[in-house]
Amino acid sequence: MSTLDSPYHHGDLRAALLDQADALLDAGGDGAVSLREVARAAGVSATAAYRHFADKESLLAALAARHYAEFGQILAGAPLAEMGRAYIRFALARPGRFRLMFGPLLAHAGAHPDLAAASGAAFAALSAAAPSPDDALRAWGLVHGLAHLLLDGAVRPPDVDALVARLIA
Repeated sequence: MSTLDSPYHHGDLRAALLDQADALLDAGGDGAVSLREVARAAGVSATAAYRHFADKESLLAALAARHYAEFGQILAGAPLAEMGRAYIRFALARPGRFRLMFGPLLAHAGAHPDLAAASGAAFAALSAAAPSPDDALRAWGLVHGLAHLLLDGAVRPPDVDALVARLIA
């Protein structure tokens, strides 16, 4: 397949594949992401994609690691309450990315060192802002649960920002 009429032009193919996976993830969740579809969207052969990612899980793990790194930067150095608000803003703005990051793939993070490091760094930022490990886990549980309730439509406040401000002080 020629890349002359495609989005990828002999640069960083791995990054281009991740960018295309992001677009697919944002449009349809992780079920919409496949190596073949990512390669097609990038304008390269599936074989080229498999040179960078062994399988779909490897692609999704790299994508999740990318977003954990971004997420960790958002959290780093912020006060605990602001971290909570940022967590929920992130989840609501990018539900596909949020569900990927905190979905079943996280249980296999040990098989993906970059994902383990990036998710660990994000949790370390949270832990550093909390008075104790129990407080960090309590805060994480609160914001994570609230984010899911809002995403799933189980809680439909007239003003999400006001609800978040009341609950995360």
